[in-house]
Amino acid sequence: MGENAATKNHHHHHQVFDISIDVLPQSGSKCFDDDGRLKRTGTLWTASAHIITAVIGSGVLSLAWAIAQLGWIAGPAVMLLFSFVGFYTSSLLADCYRAGDPVSGKRNYTYMEAVRSILGEAKVKACGFIQYMNLFGIAIGYTIAASISMMAIKRSNCFHESGGENPCHMSSNPYMILFGVTEILFSQIPDFDQIWWLSIVAAVMSFTYSSIGLGLGIAQVAATGTLRGSLTGISINTVSQTQKLLRSFQALGDIAFAYSFSAILIEIQDTIKSPPSEAKTMKKATLLSVSVTTVFYMLCGCMGYAAFGDLAPGNLLTGFGFYNPFWLLDIANAAIVIHLVGAYQVFCQPIFAFIEKRAKQKWPESGFITKEFAIPIPGCGQYSLNLFRLVWRTMFVVLTTVISMLLPFFNDVVGIIGALGFWPLTVYFPVEMYIAQKNIPKWSTRWICLQILSISCLAISVAAAAGSIAGVMLDLKAYRPFKTSY
Repeated sequence: MGENAATKNHHHHHQVFDISIDVLPQSGSKCFDDDGRLKRTGTLWTASAHIITAVIGSGVLSLAWAIAQLGWIAGPAVMLLFSFVGFYTSSLLADCYRAGDPVSGKRNYTYMEAVRSILGEAKVKACGFIQYMNLFGIAIGYTIAASISMMAIKRSNCFHESGGENPCHMSSNPYMILFGVTEILFSQIPDFDQIWWLSIVAAVMSFTYSSIGLGLGIAQVAATGTLRGSLTGISINTVSQTQKLLRSFQALGDIAFAYSFSAILIEIQDTIKSPPSEAKTMKKATLLSVSVTTVFYMLCGCMGYAAFGDLAPGNLLTGFGFYNPFWLLDIANAAIVIHLVGAYQVFCQPIFAFIEKRAKQKWPESGFITKEFAIPIPGCGQYSLNLFRLVWRTMFVVLTTVISMLLPFFNDVVGIIGALGFWPLTVYFPVEMYIAQKNIPKWSTRWICLQILSISCLAISVAAAAGSIAGVMLDLKAYRPFKTSY
């Protein structure tokens, strides 16, 4: 669930500006906006770039598998449906950036704040819980994906050296532990997700591996000269009837995971300059970026399916459908690993910030939690060490790593996260906020249509979650903990 430059709620220090607002001229100040912040400079293009970077992530890799479950008719249709729902609810969300008046209303800086100011305290608790659980799930999904890619590099080289004689089975655990250790180190850097080059690196990497996947798919299709696959997806002869249904549901979850980006839209909208009103620019940016993303997803998913047919691998670049050119696969998998190392931080830093803030509020006099030690680092100033931060962040990474080692099933885990995050964050809250914001009367046509949209998306989410959980159950039957080898 691609997702960069995300939840920066912990960096906005409102209290600073409460005093200064009266002093600043309300209109036409050169350096400041109407809320006393530095002038925003974002445009249609920067906002679109942010969204595209955020959306196109490792979700791409499971799309060929998802389409293979659904077939040539339903697969692309479902992808179009998700992109439409994503675009529509995002444009509803764009109207929630400013409370009340779309041009001069009070700004909400984060998704959670919009929920708080429009829907009230009770809903915020639910929203926060879902959002942080979702980020936690993504951390696990990324650990699995990164370890599979590291392993694929090792396997493809081993396979190449033995001339295809040795099947090169190996365990994913050492690679998960390696990823975990790397993340423990990166987690100690405060505000790592704010580093300006991180987003650029992530964008370059995602395009690298997605394009390689796409290119290899096209090359494979060109080589065989046929488009594989069938109109209805994987056949009942290959899997049982129930299996077919559950796998189709799971495919919905995988596609939802690839399209879940609404949680960061308000943060991105907060970078846009006005006039014209931010909502107008944001709607254009959403349309542009969702179109680009959908075209890209369609190409990657459909080409992968055309290349492999019904037996498309769960992860396009590591499923060993492609053996050669092996160096190209190594580049793609290395790009995935580099992207995921950064993306892991982008999703975990908001959790870190949230817990640390709560701990400070709860135990303000505990030295363990509040005391900062300055440690001089030769050549780059000093590092401020905080024991609580050190211990808690390390424990968090250890926990995500252990869970990944216990449940190393990429598609199932991605499907569960996608399913659970999709309805509440992408559909329910935006729809509810829009109804409250625009005072849409109950039982009016507009209200009924919005509710129908919300309920049908809930049904899709529930089905997807059921399918993915069934997938985990099935995988667990043939599985001994910590012993997975590929």
